[in-house]
Amino acid sequence: MNAHDSPPEAKHRLELLHQMLRIRRFEERCVELYSAGRIRGFVHLYIGEEAAAVGVMQTLDPDDAVVSTYREHGHALARGVPARAVMAEMFGKVTGCSRGRGGSMHMFDAERHFYGGNAIVGGGLPLAAGLALADRMRGRSRVTCCFFGDGAMAEGEFHETANLAALWNLPLLLLCENNQYAMGTSLAKEHAGTDLALRASSYGMASWAVDGMDVLAVERAARQAAESIRAGSGPHFLELRTYRFRAHSMYDPDRYRAKAEIKQWQSRDPIATFAERLRSDGVLHEDVQADLDRQAAAEVDQAVAAAQEDPTEPVEDLLRYVTSRSGEET
Repeated sequence: MNAHDSPPEAKHRLELLHQMLRIRRFEERCVELYSAGRIRGFVHLYIGEEAAAVGVMQTLDPDDAVVSTYREHGHALARGVPARAVMAEMFGKVTGCSRGRGGSMHMFDAERHFYGGNAIVGGGLPLAAGLALADRMRGRSRVTCCFFGDGAMAEGEFHETANLAALWNLPLLLLCENNQYAMGTSLAKEHAGTDLALRASSYGMASWAVDGMDVLAVERAARQAAESIRAGSGPHFLELRTYRFRAHSMYDPDRYRAKAEIKQWQSRDPIATFAERLRSDGVLHEDVQADLDRQAAAEVDQAVAAAQEDPTEPVEDLLRYVTSRSGEET
């Protein structure tokens, strides 16, 4: 079966697989480039969590807003930010989505309403609330989605945002990617109550937990939440229960997790299990899967080749977009 000749539902599922493969191959190449010293700085990989980003993005309209975290390469790619622009940002090139000024943790694309990339844990939450409040005040029919990790729910920003979102009936979709660890601190050592969806519900918003390793489950839940928000029912919260297969960052020696635990979660790899499901349903054949994987790898190869040749920002332009206010206008 050729992917282009598939029925609509089958074609959609193949596209979900392709999007997850794009993210996985992109992140794997980042490992190689970082290890070779070609990209620098902090790098937080999304390997293992691809179903969360891909599932959620299927439910959004082009005008909807997305606020992300420092683990946002997958979010950016799934939102439609070109792989070349994301990779160029990793290289610090002027062709990057943030002109090379943000790097791995500060991806931004105003055209696609992708409002970062934020290096501060929980830092995107109040920003997302502000976007949602502005939309409500202007009467705009838009959903603002805010991704954050389980660690952010131990921060004051989450509780302040959740309270105001519910109080003001904001069109806000809160998406907690619970990957079980806040850096090196496990969920049970971080939260007295580990049912994060239950905690969110205490603010009077619809909240439920989702299998974050199942792209279809994520898509269904996100679509239900987004449609409800558009209908005026106020903020919703989804706890996407997932797992990062790599360490917190490329600097992290990852000595706080048992190898058996990692292996157990890897057996639920969102890409491998979804591909097997598609094969069982007769939707996916080996030649189609190989072709999708080749397409993803080729796209990443082209992004890397272009980023390596792209220019850095001229020194004389480094003060552009930088403003300063003191006692006098400058």
